[in-house]
Amino acid sequence: MIKVLDIAAIRAADAATIQRQNIKSIELMERAAAGCSHWLLEHSRPGESFMVFCGKGNNGGDGLAIARLLWKKGKEVSVCILENTGNASDDFTTNLGEWNRVSGNKTLVISSEKDFPVSGPDTILIDAIFGSGFNRAPEDPVNGIIRKMNQSGCKIIAIDLPSGLPGDRASDHPKDIVRATVTLSFQVPKQVFFYAEYGEFTGEIELIDIGLDESFLREAPAIGFVPDDQDIAALLPSRPLFGHKGTFGHALLLAGSYGKAGAAILATQACLRSGAGLVTLRTPEKCVHAVQVAAPEALCSPDEELTHLTGIIKPSAYTAIGIGPGIGTDHQTGNVLKRLFQDFDVPMVLDADAMNLLAENPTWLSFLPAGCILTPHPGEFARLAGKIADPFERTGKQLEMAEKYNCYIILKGRFTTIACPDRQLFFNPTGNHGMAKGGSGDVLTGLLTGLLAQGLSPMKACLTGVYLHGLAGDLCAKNTSPVSMTSGDLINYFDAAWNELRMYRGN
Repeated sequence: MIKVLDIAAIRAADAATIQRQNIKSIELMERAAAGCSHWLLEHSRPGESFMVFCGKGNNGGDGLAIARLLWKKGKEVSVCILENTGNASDDFTTNLGEWNRVSGNKTLVISSEKDFPVSGPDTILIDAIFGSGFNRAPEDPVNGIIRKMNQSGCKIIAIDLPSGLPGDRASDHPKDIVRATVTLSFQVPKQVFFYAEYGEFTGEIELIDIGLDESFLREAPAIGFVPDDQDIAALLPSRPLFGHKGTFGHALLLAGSYGKAGAAILATQACLRSGAGLVTLRTPEKCVHAVQVAAPEALCSPDEELTHLTGIIKPSAYTAIGIGPGIGTDHQTGNVLKRLFQDFDVPMVLDADAMNLLAENPTWLSFLPAGCILTPHPGEFARLAGKIADPFERTGKQLEMAEKYNCYIILKGRFTTIACPDRQLFFNPTGNHGMAKGGSGDVLTGLLTGLLAQGLSPMKACLTGVYLHGLAGDLCAKNTSPVSMTSGDLINYFDAAWNELRMYRGN
């Protein structure tokens, strides 16, 4: 898994690499510049020019080295040095001399926004003003120059971090942050990259391998982890050759209410595609016909009430329970949820209206079964956790609640975060904006419940379910359109997602 490190650890990784590999800091800078310039050459068109904005620290040194390498490849490059960006670092000074030597001193010094150079639509602006070491708001005149960059209409490539954006804490000066089209960062992702609130500044993220010391990275304490295909493939449930439907568990879903049979259908269809041996749906009587037509493979247990869930579920051979999609928040339905906590000792998934019922009855959090999985979106989580100032605080509260209530909290979003009771944190890399549709969460609930039913631990079910759900969305977007794809389309791509992951296991 890829580690997510805080800024202090990333800077320590740089220092350890320099020491352990017996290189100079400017040699590590040259590696970074070579990786960035290679990416820029591959992703620029003929006729496009580069204008590199450099502060006087090491981020500016990166920019100068990038400018030199692009120049040597025959690109049209100009460099703007910003005054009022601190004292010049040694590596900045060295690279400025090298740039001036190869370019014939093609350098513009900017001391105010009035000096901002004219740039055309074919100019790519490279932001190398401030890097991860900068930890305060940009001041005049730099903030004015940043605003000019943002207003230019040009493509902007940020080096390491968009200038003005902290890497591991909240920002309170959004007007003074570079709005990058793409951010070229160095090898290790920064926490800020995973939050939607800062996506308008970072743009697309590309990680450039600069050969950081692997032993240091293995030992460094992590903020969180990002899994890949191989990590998830190792967690997949086994499928015994002589297995039967009883081998692969019995999932119970409680879903649907009058007008929301669709949520029950999506959750049931997803659970059927999860690999579970048996799937039973408990749903109000008015939903039964629609569900049995849409998911004939599922067993159906009609509630006595026509429109919402009221009946108490009797303990049976269920190996996992999922509740929430489309159930509404009637007080009788709330009693069903409470009784589940009291009567069942099997893994559970809580989603949608189950989250809202918990928010209305916060004392019930103390009754959550150990290892229970909660799957709120940010709005539902805010109702559970209370007022949240920024995404970093939200992650902190997510971890606190997971530890306090011995549960797993899946906070849904572009980079869904999974908080574990032991305070481990995972950032899921799969998925796309095409999944931002009603019903996507119902699909995830069905998938998670089916994985738990097969005997996966809650942690493995969380990692596998969220990753596969997003992977199905990515495969769907490639073959259809992220604009027109629906949540039901995700289920149709589960088989392709399963097959892609199983390739890494050879079965």
